[in-house]
Amino acid sequence: MPRAARSVAKRARHNKWLKRAKGFRGRRKASFKLAKEAVLKAGQHAYFDRRKKRTVARSRWHIAINASARKHDLSYSKLMAGLHKEGIELDRKVLAQIAKDHPEVFDQVVKQIKK
Repeated sequence: MPRAARSVAKRARHNKWLKRAKGFRGRRKASFKLAKEAVLKAGQHAYFDRRKKRTVARSRWHIAINASARKHDLSYSKLMAGLHKEGIELDRKVLAQIAKDHPEVFDQVVKQIKK
């Protein structure tokens, strides 16, 4: 039987994939074939979820702003329309932080819109 000259390189290549699969459950961390598939799939999920993270964050800002606006008998859309009409240049991220951390400042913004 001929000698396999590439066995060391093959083992090293397999170990790279197994190292990346550390922390996975079951055979996905121990078996090369399953580990490689799992790592590739995890990479796909990571890529798409990095993009999805922005969408999720924006929807949380909407929820926080709407909750604070409802306390002042305003809907989210009326609050945003009032901000636009008054020329107040606050983006949703900052507005959500103000609503959460500084409710007195948010009250002043709402008063300026209602007048």
